[in-house]
Amino acid sequence: MSTFDPDALECLAAIVEEGGFERAAVRLSITQSAVSQRLRSLEEQVGTVLIVRSRPLKPTTAGRLLLKHALQMRLLRADLERDLSELTPAAVGSGQDEERISIAVNADSIASWALPALSALAQQGLGLEIITDDQDFTIEWLREGRVLGCVTTLKQALRSCKMTPLGAMRYVAVAEALYATEHCPQGLSPHNFRSVPFIAFNRKDDLQSEFVGRALGLQRVALRQLYVPSSEGQVRAVLAGWGVSVVPELQVREHLQSGRLVDIAAGHALPVKLYWHCWNLDSAVLDALTRSLTTAAAAALAPG
Repeated sequence: MSTFDPDALECLAAIVEEGGFERAAVRLSITQSAVSQRLRSLEEQVGTVLIVRSRPLKPTTAGRLLLKHALQMRLLRADLERDLSELTPAAVGSGQDEERISIAVNADSIASWALPALSALAQQGLGLEIITDDQDFTIEWLREGRVLGCVTTLKQALRSCKMTPLGAMRYVAVAEALYATEHCPQGLSPHNFRSVPFIAFNRKDDLQSEFVGRALGLQRVALRQLYVPSSEGQVRAVLAGWGVSVVPELQVREHLQSGRLVDIAAGHALPVKLYWHCWNLDSAVLDALTRSLTTAAAAALAPG
């Protein structure tokens, strides 16, 4: 089996993660021509193209395999540094950029329970990179080998990965109090849901229509939607009277208790089950991530 140059592997990872040769060069503190040379050397060794020169740049199938290998090498180095720090703390650095541990987490979890779960690890010097996406799509980052783990709605574990249930995030439909009084004083109904705009995360977000369909017993739901690609931004837009949004109850609990927001579909909540997936490797770092996330989820989320 071929032995691959670690610098060339990190170069490939930097190109994919940064989205281009120029930014990869800046990150690695080398010239752009050196980036191209390292990639060309790796492609010659493998015997195939590793990067599709498109916009955005994309790894080929072989590129994804080597990218996954590069991330595994990072994980091994992070495990080694973690072990050494327990033996000789003064001899270990504070964590380098190339040792970043990447995970994909849905935006709603980041805005509510996930960041506190990871605080201790970040404070210990673990070089975390959190990538955000819709909870139905974070699994694709893991499938492509671009992250070590993800929080997702998919229950089935991928090949060479393990899955841990986290619990269910409860979603409720909310509106600012005065807006609710003016536009839906009797709450959400089959007669008024089309007349109010729903604030969704982005065009991937089908949670708004799923909630309305279940709450009102409708099979097909077409909503007027505004898009705010931020969980916190969605809540701020609702507070500003833009319209209605289906958001985690955990995120708006204080606003509901204070009366600033109103649950316009009282008695209805949409539980979304979440799962933690990660590579099935013997790794102290992955074990620590798993423990931190499962412990925090057990305290914050509803039983799955």
